Amino acid sequence: MSREAALPETGDVEIAAQHEAVDVVERIADDAPVGRMLIALDIDGTVLLEDDTLSPGVVEAVAGAHAAGHEVMLATGRSWDSTHPIMERLGIQPEYAVCSNGAIVMRRVGDGNAAVYERAHVETFDPTQVLTLLGEHLSGAHFLVELPDGSRLFTDYLDDWNLQGANKVSFAELSNQPVCRVVVVAPEQTDQDFLELVERIGLTQVSYAIGWTAWLDIAPQGVDKSTALELVRGWLDIAAGRVLVMGDGRNDIEMMQWALRHGGRAIAMHQGPPEVHAAAGEVGLSVSEGGVAAVLRAL
Repeated sequence: MSREAALPETGDVEIAAQHEAVDVVERIADDAPVGRMLIALDIDGTVLLEDDTLSPGVVEAVAGAHAAGHEVMLATGRSWDSTHPIMERLGIQPEYAVCSNGAIVMRRVGDGNAAVYERAHVETFDPTQVLTLLGEHLSGAHFLVELPDGSRLFTDYLDDWNLQGANKVSFAELSNQPVCRVVVVAPEQTDQDFLELVERIGLTQVSYAIGWTAWLDIAPQGVDKSTALELVRGWLDIAAGRVLVMGDGRNDIEMMQWALRHGGRAIAMHQGPPEVHAAAGEVGLSVSEGGVAAVLRAL
């Protein structure tokens, strides 16, 4: 068929006024399906309040985002043992979960009641030097290490640690093998004390995240939530610009910067510290105000 034969007859094309054409385009845009998004949520201070209750409306909002075709997952500093119970409370079985600040990525195997998770990616490092430095400067601290298989070793009991299945060992035994992360809690220290300590002793060979309270979470060099999420994004074949991350802590900064750098969205919870607000592209409501639910409902 020639180009001329493919053209409509004169008078068959209706010309609309400019404002009417704009209305048509807007209606088409409103009706067009939104591409699948990768939505990564921190746990503590984001979907979970300090008293261990869920943020208002988060379960329903997560279900709505899932029903819309989005992949809603967790990206947390918690170990897998402390992560999957939160997934169950949220009613989700995502393809992946990022744990231990990016050192562990879990992959779902199977569906429904038969779904289980296996380790898809594990990062480790030799903790000897880090533990030696910290032990010299934090004599009264409590230490915990997570091993590649998910088991944990600790030196002293703490009420707010989930130590089910963990083994108490001497400080020297913490360095006997490669670990995925080191967790340090010093009740007499503040987060500012930890910031100054890290700068003073020069933790240059590892990645670290300092918590709201007196804890320090140390991961292998160059490993954080963003490095794990980039793996997940690639495995799911989701465009880099279709990423949304939400968090409230300093260990969320890298994933926020990663999302923004590639055209995605990063939203800080309102109660987060100033440096987290500065890293995010947006600041939402606090966890107690249902910040996650408000964002997900607006998608």
